[in-house]
Amino acid sequence: DKTRYPVHGEDGMSWVVDVFRGANAGLVLAEIELPSETTEFARPPWCGDEVTDDDRYYNEYLAHHPFSTW
Repeated sequence: DKTRYPVHGEDGMSWVVDVFRGANAGLVLAEIELPSETTEFARPPWCGDEVTDDDRYYNEYLAHHPFSTW
């Protein structure tokens, strides 16, 4: 259960910020879609650690292993 918010960065890039509720409350994920892996972008100051390669943050994992149990 989450609410998704579109956020437009100062550099013109579009982000999606997911704020989770329920068993995953407290988790906030920000996602940016880049045209290619080599596209450079400015990481906003509100953006935390990179978790792209951490399987724990995939929706499938979160459904079975909620953030509140970590």
